[in-house]
Amino acid sequence: MNKTIRWGILGCGRIARKFASDLRLVKNAVPAAVASRDKLNADNFGRESGADQVYYNYEDLANSKDVDIIYVATPHGLHFEHVMLCLQHDKAVLCEKAFAINAKQANIMIETARKKNLFLMEALWSKFLPSYQKMIQMIEEGKLGKINNVLINFGFIPQAPVAPRIFDPALGGGALLDIGVYNVFFALSALGKPHSIEASMTSAVTGVDEQCAILFRYDNGAIAQLFSSFSSHLPTEANISGDKGRLLLGHRFYAPESTLEYYPGRYDTKQIVEVEKVKGWGYHYEIAHAGECLRKGLTESPVITHADTLLLMETLDDIRKKAGLRYPAD
Repeated sequence: MNKTIRWGILGCGRIARKFASDLRLVKNAVPAAVASRDKLNADNFGRESGADQVYYNYEDLANSKDVDIIYVATPHGLHFEHVMLCLQHDKAVLCEKAFAINAKQANIMIETARKKNLFLMEALWSKFLPSYQKMIQMIEEGKLGKINNVLINFGFIPQAPVAPRIFDPALGGGALLDIGVYNVFFALSALGKPHSIEASMTSAVTGVDEQCAILFRYDNGAIAQLFSSFSSHLPTEANISGDKGRLLLGHRFYAPESTLEYYPGRYDTKQIVEVEKVKGWGYHYEIAHAGECLRKGLTESPVITHADTLLLMETLDDIRKKAGLRYPAD
């Protein structure tokens, strides 16, 4: 069945604009409605996206009979409020990462979706990208052997005007939940749940983490070292190393433009790994997947399961506890 999936977009910021642009690349998917509390922004976004309806409050969008699923693209500190609003109006939801502020919120969101028999998925676009898929394939094929170390850096200095959400505790600001979530996700993908976690942070004036350093330890001796920063420009690379080889995901390891280099032996034996060239911004993979889940009547993605989301949120909670980072929502 090729039912057209009618999308609503809640929040009209930068990521939402990329998402709306990639909707055009997906068959049987249309932007049915958008919503922003800023009338001018909503009107502009509506014209750009070609949406049939424009709303100036989120409840009207959640209540719309012309929408099958809502993409929540507001700052992660507001995800709980906005996802619950959509679920309470019986709407399926694709929610941007970080999925919530903490695992407690995530559990409530997931349990509500299950009770109401509604589809709910975390929008972790990286898991659908060709570079990530190739990484998993090479790990499963044993190209790296036993993975002993994961080393990931992701950092940049926010340029003026700095978005308020970056350092606002009420919005879940700080490096960890904004960009470090990718580091943690890739480490969990390569090594699974750690046996123990160590973490420390450099605090911004608002109390959130300007930098966060994380160490995962595993019973088999493996270690993951993860560093996120809003005070330095870092390479934004992921190194996954085993006893048979190393894989370097470079140039924005989490994004479609990531390059893959495979080192089967010493550091001077580089092989370039070819991956499918991505169209648009790369969001069309998760859009198409969510649409297929709806057509099949699924309430949970088989690719990004609720268990996957909860593991990521619980790990982020543990990291924050070790680093001394708390939010008002905690």
